[in-house]
Amino acid sequence: MEKDEVDIMRYDYDRDDLLRQIRILEDEKRYLESELRRLQNEINRLRKEINKMKAPPLLLGVIEDVLDKNRILVRSSAGPSFIVTASTFVPQQDLKPGRRVALNKQTFSIVHTLPETYDPDITAAEVIEKPEVTYDDIGGLEKQIREIRETVELPLLKPELYKKVGIDPPKGVLLAGPPGTGKTLLAKAVAHHTNATFIRTVGSELVRKYIGEGAKLVRDLFALAKKKAPSIVFIDELDAIGARRLDMATSGDREVQRTLMQLLAELDGFEPLDNVKIIAATNRPDILDPALLRPGRFDRIILVPYPDFKARIEILKIHTRRMNLKDVDLEAIAKKTDGFSGADLKVICMEAGMFAIRDGRDYVIQDDFDMAIKKFLHSDEVRGESPGEQMFA
Repeated sequence: MEKDEVDIMRYDYDRDDLLRQIRILEDEKRYLESELRRLQNEINRLRKEINKMKAPPLLLGVIEDVLDKNRILVRSSAGPSFIVTASTFVPQQDLKPGRRVALNKQTFSIVHTLPETYDPDITAAEVIEKPEVTYDDIGGLEKQIREIRETVELPLLKPELYKKVGIDPPKGVLLAGPPGTGKTLLAKAVAHHTNATFIRTVGSELVRKYIGEGAKLVRDLFALAKKKAPSIVFIDELDAIGARRLDMATSGDREVQRTLMQLLAELDGFEPLDNVKIIAATNRPDILDPALLRPGRFDRIILVPYPDFKARIEILKIHTRRMNLKDVDLEAIAKKTDGFSGADLKVICMEAGMFAIRDGRDYVIQDDFDMAIKKFLHSDEVRGESPGEQMFA
């Protein structure tokens, strides 16, 4: 009887051991199956990658004309033009003149349509974060602020007013005046107070070495502005590309003139610029080409002069509102700074604060401003300039 019990126990043990081994083998089987699936997926991915690498490269082309549903005139990047067909996977509505496409290298058939691209300098010109400058930070330019708001802001915010009156809103505004009088500040304030996309560039950035590159930058600039509309385009230092055209010119001058002619074409082109406003700034309006200044391109020219006595007091109040002043007469300072620009007054306030720090004080007195004015006048003599020097009539 004892032997039978031992045999039964041994049988139970062997059975449990076999069951454990079966479970282990089943787990290993499931793991190997999942590993096999992973490896098969990896093999498929690598095969697709190899097929991509074996595929012939595609050519870049531009659609010149759509002849009919099955024939399209395309200019390839190599130079010649071809009449080709398009793949059935390419939507027919995407095949428009001027669209960039990818061509099969052997048959030149259209395989893909490519998205529109802009020059990196133009895409980087878009101001993503609005400047913190407001109209309250600009002193002595109430008339100029009113005019630029009527020209730029109002047509974007309330276009129905112009339709009721029956007039077209101004297309562009030119800010002309000496350096440091607040032209760029006005543009920054407009960017702050409007919900439009603000695109800023400098005239010298539109000048390029090779023929046609500057004109392409101008086209890209206005194409981006139309795409981002409502938008404001600010061109600083317009005289870099807008100087008067001369009969005697070098090859570099002729390229600048080509850029200017493209700018003129964009300003009064066939496509309206209702939701795109142009602001330009220059220190030298006397050398600008007359074609730029005619109505229909820059409809309003706003002169930004040197501040008068009242305006200098307002500018000094703005620049000293965060300063710790003690017995300071701003009117007396304004009288001593006749012919100074707003930028000059800002420097004088900074220098006065530096004199106070140099003396170990945490407040600024009248003598600090007097010494700052003397230092500024001396530095102007070293530079060979005088404050308030008029560069144009």
